[in-house]
Amino acid sequence: MEDSSSSPIQMIKLKSAEGHEFFIDKRCAMVSGTIKAMLSGQFAESRGEISFPEIPAVVLEKLIQYLYYRVRYTNSSQRIPEFPIEPELSLDLLIAAGYLDC
Repeated sequence: MEDSSSSPIQMIKLKSAEGHEFFIDKRCAMVSGTIKAMLSGQFAESRGEISFPEIPAVVLEKLIQYLYYRVRYTNSSQRIPEFPIEPELSLDLLIAAGYLDC
């Protein structure tokens, strides 16, 4: 599968506290300042697999949805829809988003 710049799509694996694995497009993952630093530096995570033992799967999944949302609508000329957030996830999302710098 190829993106619009004709370079192969690179996938990053993110693991939640429960060990659930999510595969995300590297371009979307790089929206997170924390993930970008981990992938760019000399961290073990630079291999493309990052574990977040403190972030539950339901929260990590919502954050990944937001990263895709942000890539899709950055510099968009169309009306940007509201990003849906379940009230019961609000506090956990706020904390995790702060940690991930996204």
